[in-house]
Amino acid sequence: MKNKFAIVAAAFIISASGFAQKDEIKSAEKSLKGGDAQGAITVLNGVEGSISSAKDTEQAQFYFLKGNAYLDLANKKGAEEGKNLSLAAESYNKLLEVEKASGKMKYSTQAAASITEIKGKLINSAIADTEAKRNKEGAKKLYDAYLLDKKDTINLYYAASTNVNAGEYDTALSMYEELKKINYSGKGTSYLAVNKANGQEDAFSTASQRDMAVKLGTHEKPTVEKIPSKRGEIYKNIALILIQKKDIERAKKEISDARKANPDDATLILTEANLYLETKDYDTYQKLVEEALQKDPNNVDMVFNLGVISYNAKKFDDAEKYYKKAIEIDPNYANAYVNLAALKLDAEKPIIDEMNKLGTSSKDMARYDVLKKQREDIFRSTIPYLKKAVELDPKNEGASSTLLSVYRALEMTPEYKALKAQLGK
Repeated sequence: MKNKFAIVAAAFIISASGFAQKDEIKSAEKSLKGGDAQGAITVLNGVEGSISSAKDTEQAQFYFLKGNAYLDLANKKGAEEGKNLSLAAESYNKLLEVEKASGKMKYSTQAAASITEIKGKLINSAIADTEAKRNKEGAKKLYDAYLLDKKDTINLYYAASTNVNAGEYDTALSMYEELKKINYSGKGTSYLAVNKANGQEDAFSTASQRDMAVKLGTHEKPTVEKIPSKRGEIYKNIALILIQKKDIERAKKEISDARKANPDDATLILTEANLYLETKDYDTYQKLVEEALQKDPNNVDMVFNLGVISYNAKKFDDAEKYYKKAIEIDPNYANAYVNLAALKLDAEKPIIDEMNKLGTSSKDMARYDVLKKQREDIFRSTIPYLKKAVELDPKNEGASSTLLSVYRALEMTPEYKALKAQLGK
């Protein structure tokens, strides 16, 4: 008889707890309708510890209200805007999980508009974070945006790369592995047009959307840009993180598996080559470079990247060869001209170092004049490359600033003034 009484009593306690949760949820809903979002959150936080034992419908309502409350706070801006957006996203994600599991979609449909709004705000806030070097916070928001809409996988890709910039390598690795699992490539086509209002180039999802904007007169100069596969970069970053963690064998296996799964992706050969370069296995590196060129000899991006890899390995003759090959394939490849100029300018440093060590004797002054002439010759050798880079990409501030510095160093005043005027500086 005692045991039976104990069971009844326990049931009564659980029932009473359920009534308390219902009352608190109603109280929070009333506060939210009255414009007191913070008050609603305080009430909901008070029952969050026991909400998992509530009915599915009550759990869904709880997370729906909490998401709405945090979104309301985020819309009021302020220092906590980004944090409130993330918390709203977390609440809505839990709502979606609860209703998906229960099969009762009461609030998911109502939350759809809010989810879309939050996603846009999270992405914009993440961009602001990364511009302010708050990469960890930006990465979190990008991942929250991905969780809200897993079809938009590019947000997961950006979250992973932003975590790399933040030094959060373990988090980045888990995200890259998720991208690998879904076989994300990011390859596609971007439809662009210049916004007449601000002169900026806007991207459109489809050609028809872009063409409509041009037809309406808001945009002009429509172009198409091919977006290359990011798969190679993903596997490269996985490998580089594993190398940093001293897990070399796993890094090699990751690249090997990637190539087996994507035999036609030439960028993965470069990734593997870069891995062996990192481990100073130059013979395997050279073999893979030759394989990459045989597979796709006219892939200008790949040839250019071989130049970058060679430069980083201090194989400067090879780097120059690949940059020139890239220009041969595509004479309008601006970055190849920029990197060739930078490669030439590297020869200036030892000359400057020697000049700074010279004294004022007649012998030293004569040597100074020889070195000065060598330095000026280096500057002159970069002018054709820099001029072409600026011609192809006037917005490339690095190229234009370097060319201005070269003109100034060579006392080419008319050219210096003409370029400044051209750039509006």
